[in-house]
Amino acid sequence: MANRIDLEGKIAVVTGGAQGIGYAIAQRLQDSGAKLILWDREESLLEEARRTLGPEGQVVEIVTCDVAEWESVERAAKQSLEAFGRVDILVNNAGISGPNTTVADYPVEEWRRVIDIDLSGVFYGCKALVPTMLAQNYGRIVNVASIAGKEGNPNAAAYSSAKAGVIALTKSLGKELAGQDISVNCITPAAARTRIFDQMTQTHIDYMLSKIPRGRFVLVEEIAAMVAFLVSAENSFTTGAVFDLSGGRATY
Repeated sequence: MANRIDLEGKIAVVTGGAQGIGYAIAQRLQDSGAKLILWDREESLLEEARRTLGPEGQVVEIVTCDVAEWESVERAAKQSLEAFGRVDILVNNAGISGPNTTVADYPVEEWRRVIDIDLSGVFYGCKALVPTMLAQNYGRIVNVASIAGKEGNPNAAAYSSAKAGVIALTKSLGKELAGQDISVNCITPAAARTRIFDQMTQTHIDYMLSKIPRGRFVLVEEIAAMVAFLVSAENSFTTGAVFDLSGGRATY
């Protein structure tokens, strides 16, 4: 049985929270007592997530949001604050992998799309919700980066670049907010077997698995367990840090 981190009464926004890693994180935070606000661009998946996460009197707010668009994120933040009056936790998880091809052949529009969602989307989420955390002098932010952001995967330049940017953004924001009771950290998981694999070639999937000393992909529940601690009040000192979930691939 999983350890129960105390998040009783905390309000948590999880982007990309209707599926995959985001859904697993949302479920773990809810099990720890948090009230959920899920942002996702797929309304049908949001409705399904609310049905599955909302039994027994649990309150789950859902907001249709495209994290690649500032105006959409701004609206989502406003709706979230109107629903609960505050946001204590932000998990910037929404992302896509983009095509698997070389830099020379990478379509420019696809490059922009990956950067807009995977990097700018994290910036927008922080920009929209940090002010309320500053006002209440409390907040916990976790940005979902990737092992690709540390090491750079071949044939995944946009994804690797975006996730490297998420790591740097985390460090910058963590230092900016270090004088308040707000922590900003990121995680760098190896690949997890979710719907994002549908966007990848089998060759690329095999490459990623070959690089993991554990010999398997990370489980979404393992990612959620680490996030649950990072967004808790217990994580009151560490900020601007990168937490590894690469199965031994990157021990730095």
